[in-house]
This record gives sequence, C-alpha cells and structure tokens, in this order.
Amino acid sequence: MAYFFTQYDDDFLERANDDMSIILTFAGLFSAVNSTFITGMQPNPGNTTNALLLYLIQVTVDPNAPHDISNSISSPTGYSSSTVWMQTLAYASLAFSVLAAFGAVMGKQWLNQGSSRTRVS
Repeated sequence: MAYFFTQYDDDFLERANDDMSIILTFAGLFSAVNSTFITGMQPNPGNTTNALLLYLIQVTVDPNAPHDISNSISSPTGYSSSTVWMQTLAYASLAFSVLAAFGAVMGKQWLNQGSSRTRVS
C-alpha cells in the first residue's frame, strides 16, 4: 500500500514540475516580447539630440543673437490618453509575467524539496 502512495506522489511531483517548467518558459518568452514592445513605445531620443545639435550650431554661427532653447526642443510632456493606457497595460502585463515566473520558480523549488523528502522517507 505504501508503494502505491509513493508512486502516486512521484507521478504527481513529476507532472507538477513539468507544468511549472512550461509556465516558466512561457512567462520568460512573454516577458521578452513584452519588453520589446515597451521599448518600441518609448519616444525617439534622436529627435531631442538633433534639436540640441541644431541649437548649438545656431549659437556657434551667431553668438550675439538671442536664442531660446525651449523653442528648439520639442519634447511634448503630454501624452494622449490612449498612449498612457497602452503603456500602463504593457507595464502591468510585464509585472504579472514576472510575478508568474517568480511563482513558477518558487513552485519548482517547493516541488523539489517535496520530492527530496519523499525519497528520504
């Protein structure tokens, strides 16, 4: 009778460990893809760099003329509400994906600890 329960426990631990591996793999891949989309949604820093270089050229050409740097840099601080919602959802899904990966790692460690206890007993 004890052999049946030990075999059942080993089968359960093996299936659960495989399931956790699948969840961990999926969460890792989803996090990588989601991070790529988040990076792609960021504003282009090249526009600000180009505006600053143009400002420096203007100052170098005519140093006595009044120059206002705020006119040269056109970095809007106000994003549209759809952009804010998309970024919020992207960051939230990334946080949940990392949380799922953390849970899978903790579950695998717990299952490995349980499997070592059943072998010792």
